[in-house]
Amino acid sequence: MYYIALKRPSASDNSRQADIVPLKDGIKALLKAYRLQGKLNEVFVVSSWERIMGKAVALKTQEIYISNGKLFVRLSSAPLKHELVMAKTRVMELINDEVGETVIKEVIFL
Repeated sequence: MYYIALKRPSASDNSRQADIVPLKDGIKALLKAYRLQGKLNEVFVVSSWERIMGKAVALKTQEIYISNGKLFVRLSSAPLKHELVMAKTRVMELINDEVGETVIKEVIFL
């Protein structure tokens, strides 16, 4: 396990004390401080599309992007598009379960 030292100000302004925290916790704190967790989750969804939906769907996917909590997917197959439109909520559940939190609020197939 990796650890990093975070410097936090103590009670007096002149002295500082180093606290040792796991690297994982340090990265989480950094993502939270810079408000990057949401964007990181969006990138994770796009990069995991093939693993989540399968190779057959990924091959028919032309474009995928996220804007304001909405996942936009452009497909090259009309029958596949119709089938996925009917299963929109299931697709949304699969994606959010993969991330571990609600990243996608709506799925739009183009």
